[in-house]
Amino acid sequence: MKTYQTDQVKNITLLGNSGSGKTSLAEAMLFEGGVIPRKGEIDQKNTVSDFREIEQENERSFYSTVLYTEYNGKKVNILDAPGADDFIGGVISSLRVSDVALILINSQNGVEVGTEIHERYASQNNVPAVFVVNKCDQDHANFEKSMESIKGRFGSKVAQLQFPVNAGPAFDSIVDVLQMKMYKFPGEGGKPTITDVPDEHKALAEELHGELIEKAAENDESLMELFFEKDSLSEDEMRKGITSGLIENGISPVLCISAKNNMGVGRLLEFITNVFPSPCDTQGEKTTDGKKVKCDPSGEATLVVFKTEYEFHIGEINYFKVLSGTITEGMDLTNNNTRTKERLSQIFAVAGKTRNKVDKLFAGDIGATVKLKNTKTNHTLSTNTSLEFAVTNFPEPKYRTAIKPVTEGDEEKLGEALSRIHEADPTVLVEYSKELKQIILNGQGEHHLNIVKWHLDNNYKVAIEFLPPKIPYRETITKVARADYRHKKQSGGAGQFGEVHMVIEPYNEGAADPSTFKVNGKDIKISIRNKDEIDLEWGGKLIYHNCIVGGSIDARFHPAILKGIMEKMEEGPLTGSYARDIRVFVYDGKMHPVDSNEISFRLAGRNAFREAFKNAGPKIMEPVYDIEVLVPADRMGDVMSDLQGRRAIVLGMSSEKGFEKISARVPLAEMNKYSTALSSLTGGRAMYSMKFSEYTQVPPDIQEQLLKTYEAEETEE
Repeated sequence: MKTYQTDQVKNITLLGNSGSGKTSLAEAMLFEGGVIPRKGEIDQKNTVSDFREIEQENERSFYSTVLYTEYNGKKVNILDAPGADDFIGGVISSLRVSDVALILINSQNGVEVGTEIHERYASQNNVPAVFVVNKCDQDHANFEKSMESIKGRFGSKVAQLQFPVNAGPAFDSIVDVLQMKMYKFPGEGGKPTITDVPDEHKALAEELHGELIEKAAENDESLMELFFEKDSLSEDEMRKGITSGLIENGISPVLCISAKNNMGVGRLLEFITNVFPSPCDTQGEKTTDGKKVKCDPSGEATLVVFKTEYEFHIGEINYFKVLSGTITEGMDLTNNNTRTKERLSQIFAVAGKTRNKVDKLFAGDIGATVKLKNTKTNHTLSTNTSLEFAVTNFPEPKYRTAIKPVTEGDEEKLGEALSRIHEADPTVLVEYSKELKQIILNGQGEHHLNIVKWHLDNNYKVAIEFLPPKIPYRETITKVARADYRHKKQSGGAGQFGEVHMVIEPYNEGAADPSTFKVNGKDIKISIRNKDEIDLEWGGKLIYHNCIVGGSIDARFHPAILKGIMEKMEEGPLTGSYARDIRVFVYDGKMHPVDSNEISFRLAGRNAFREAFKNAGPKIMEPVYDIEVLVPADRMGDVMSDLQGRRAIVLGMSSEKGFEKISARVPLAEMNKYSTALSSLTGGRAMYSMKFSEYTQVPPDIQEQLLKTYEAEETEE
């Protein structure tokens, strides 16, 4: 196929709520550009975008798909991203390499929660949004209401370029107020007849044309001067102003189409190729040390891998964007993340599962390669070994489950499969928890992890089952306690002897070291000789004080005492969970000149700590997460009631672009299957995010229940 220069390339991501028609639009764009001879249909399972078996089974997108079309002498790289929030990873990785986000709006529904979420991610990535109102031919299409919701949510940047004539089943025409022309389509869609705007639509068209001129002029000082001078702008001048506005993220044009019937798609492609910025128009990308790399085909050859897939008959496929220079087949580059050499034996332009070989790709273009040895998503390959770019940040997981193979001995096979799945979808996180003695699978929702299970069952042939995930509780103390323990053992030869006296108390940041303790009415004086401050890998601290005077315990045995305490910290006395935030003072003890050894003092320290812990007002602590729920106003009450039933503390409520936002703090133990419950409560119209906040003490009734459960499990074992 033809090789395109940097200024001939346009990179766009198709975004929008599930059901807005992204895959149908992608299909129509490829057909209009002649990349495919006929349009596929989702229900016929023959679209270029949703080519994976799991997507065809479900008739919806789960992964982003890299596509391209050729139109008007330009190459348009299209990333068709999934609409459901469970699969947000495909949205984020696609935005990383796009210059414009094309956000589809279902004209029957207007702006939906998914629209808002996707626009927010586009904004965070500084990618300008262009809105396309789709399905103008549907029974309940309401373009005017859709425009109201777009303007209400996204504000003064919104600029209307088109409006439909006869929205609904009779839809067959679009008035374009940039060109001041009407596009009338045949009943089956396709090539339109272009005429002047009819008299009955001229007043509205002229009003919107005037507004568009002002919006275009606002984004370019020279155009603003021209506008003041002659009170108008030509079509070319307006295009220039819109391009400037997109580069500065200061304008959001709105167009309308019927993707399924291919009405307006050709005009949309015309607008993309004439007006959308090319990669060379952008500011370039910054390296981790702040250096800006301009998208220049004459620069040093550099690419970043934004997506990885695995196909069983090929292996790994790495999708990349050329950030600088020119990439050629057979080129040797350095992976600046792993410091290894990689050869680009083949490079491809990609349209779904179709890969067309190309000899080279210029800066700004998107392609794929295979058979790289040590290159993964977020890696940089370059002829300049000093260049390294920031990694794409994905959202925190919102759903977790434990996973285990049905067949014993499949653990290694499962681990390899999960590693490949994570490479393809970085929002799938796998944690091998020594603490919980479970493999914890984390994702964006129950549906997300069910798709992982489908792949394990069907592609990797590993039968698995999901189990309720255990909660990583912590144990701590609330008051001072003392204990002593003597370990003594005689067995004919050399014996074992070690005695340890200790006081423990809660650790509080910045607390002064004490000189006396009062325990059970008795004063205990201590003199701290030295202390060890240990940052625990599971959070919190252990502070170990050696307060031995007079040599009652030799200094060489203190590491053994500390080791015994740490063993019990790793297996807390209450429920076997990790203990944290404790100060220990070893102030007395005894040893035997012959029988004392390290194991004796390790056991004495371990058991003295256990006894003191049980008398120190022990408490179980639970992980608490900050969550934000974005919900339509009419479902606010249901969502609030559900959160209160989950022991949530509501921190605040606010309105955000037409939705209600609830900020709350909720124990992780109460969040099991929350994504499913929220979807059920709101008909799939709400979304949420969550992030770990802190550990807090569980209520007494919950603690009692946890202790009983642990005792029952111990008895069974």
